[in-house]
Amino acid sequence: MDIESQAKTFFEANPDIEVLEAFVIDVNGVPRGKWIPRERALDVLTKGMAMPRSVYALDVWGRDVNAAGLAEGTGDPDGLCFPVPGTLSRVTWLSRPTAQVLLEMRNPDGSGFYANPRNVLASVVERYRKLGLTPVVATELEFYLIDPVRSALDPVRPPNTREGRWHTGQTQVLSIAELQDFEEVFHAISTAARAQKVPADTTLRENGPGQYEINLNHVPDALAAADYAVLLKRIVKGVARCHDLDATFMAKPYGMQAGSGMHVHFSVLDETGANIYAGEDGPSEALFHSVGGLLESMGESMAVFAPHQNSYRRLRPSEHAPTYASWGFDNRSAAVRVITASRPATRIEHRVAGADTNPYLVVAMILSAALAGMREKTQPGGAISGDEHAINHEPLPTNWDQSLQRFSKSSFAYAALGPKYRGLYTACKQQEISEFSLRVTDVEYDAYIRTV
Repeated sequence: MDIESQAKTFFEANPDIEVLEAFVIDVNGVPRGKWIPRERALDVLTKGMAMPRSVYALDVWGRDVNAAGLAEGTGDPDGLCFPVPGTLSRVTWLSRPTAQVLLEMRNPDGSGFYANPRNVLASVVERYRKLGLTPVVATELEFYLIDPVRSALDPVRPPNTREGRWHTGQTQVLSIAELQDFEEVFHAISTAARAQKVPADTTLRENGPGQYEINLNHVPDALAAADYAVLLKRIVKGVARCHDLDATFMAKPYGMQAGSGMHVHFSVLDETGANIYAGEDGPSEALFHSVGGLLESMGESMAVFAPHQNSYRRLRPSEHAPTYASWGFDNRSAAVRVITASRPATRIEHRVAGADTNPYLVVAMILSAALAGMREKTQPGGAISGDEHAINHEPLPTNWDQSLQRFSKSSFAYAALGPKYRGLYTACKQQEISEFSLRVTDVEYDAYIRTV
């Protein structure tokens, strides 16, 4: 069924819809778009919607990044955006009857616009397709529910439960009772996910106060897997707001509590549908080579896996957040966890990326590294046992500026994302780093304003 038929069928089935939210995903994974009245929705869905090309190269505050080359000096022209198939659906958490659709920008010849992060991932998937291979991908997203009332002196705190606020010393990981405390919220998240065909699976209580995780099912479509991660983040934030809460995917909202990650599980199928990561008696050579490729490029990829100043607060020892480019069998202390529960389920779990990342770019970097490892037959070295990292495991970059410098000169990032996108990403992140360098923090005032 073509998009016009799909749209007509959708609006016939949803006669109460008054407005369409149409949006793209920018370099930071932030949805940006417009509200379209119902009477114009069909026209937009079939003929495209104009958006400034520079929308893909905004900093995290939503400001143009002139060094990215899409705004100032170019006249800031528009590009046409078209629906991503299967993403036209209801928004269940708004009081006004609303639909939504995910868009992607195309060039006049119909090809993907290079600055669209979804197009970056599509190019990586195409490399697999040409080899007769299909990645199967799933993500796990951690987040915090937080009190919506904030101030400069109290910027983040857990929401109230039936028993009042959490005690800071409590973890309550996998607590059923604390899932039940927010039963209405998670039921509404599940309802929204079904309405938007987002394959949400398990929900669980995580380590921090008000921290939870939702897992998405594996799908043999890496683009769809990243779409689902983007849409799930929208769902969680929207539903939380509807229930007088906020939700944050910051990597480390509490300095002394667990950080939030986005773990990526993946395997690879051949043309017959067989999992090439499963050998006769355990993991295959292809899996080990993929692990080798992931470890070899991990340091150069950290600017994508940890894209913000706050991201590096999560990467601390003994917090199930990796600090070395290491791997292990079913080992959550390692950056790369190899899982061999059964032959069909043999896969890799990449545990480096934070929940604050752009899913398209994270999956693109991971799949590119795995493919490079298979092509070059890269060996991963020895697996770690427990959290003991051998001396030959590379320490991961510990700060934002160091990571971006490595990324900006990386031949791997050049090949994985393309030279133009590597330059765009670097420019956006450099503008953010420059802004942070001008901000004096409350810690500095507390330490220095009267003492030195």
